[in-house]
Amino acid sequence: MSTAQTLSTVNIPAPLRAYTNHNTRVSVAEKTAGAALEELVAHHPQLKPHLYDEHGRLRSFVNIYVNDEDIRYLDGEATVLGARDEISIVPSIAGGCNRGQSNADSRTLRRDETAIVTFRPVPPRRMLRPFIMEYEPLT
Repeated sequence: MSTAQTLSTVNIPAPLRAYTNHNTRVSVAEKTAGAALEELVAHHPQLKPHLYDEHGRLRSFVNIYVNDEDIRYLDGEATVLGARDEISIVPSIAGGCNRGQSNADSRTLRRDETAIVTFRPVPPRRMLRPFIMEYEPLT
């Protein structure tokens, strides 16, 4: 008697595709979100430092969603996966406008100007979208 393997799909965001041979999606056969990510980095080792810190913990700026639900509000990396579940990796993104510029002026930045902008999910807390922008002034 053979058992069919249950596959889930990991959606790879554009900034990390260079580390997955430019794949936009990778299939994994694991039972939990954490094990799925471990399988992903086992097959694509260059991805590991972008997801995990030096202690092997998922980096704080990497958000993981299973079917549009943030695993931090489920069972974390122990979140159980079902057949055909979608896992999304959503890294925080930085960029922005110079101190003293309004948000509307951010398109006029020169290459030598710097600021930090963080995109983060907002309520309802389990949804992948919408995101808001927070500006953090540089000192």
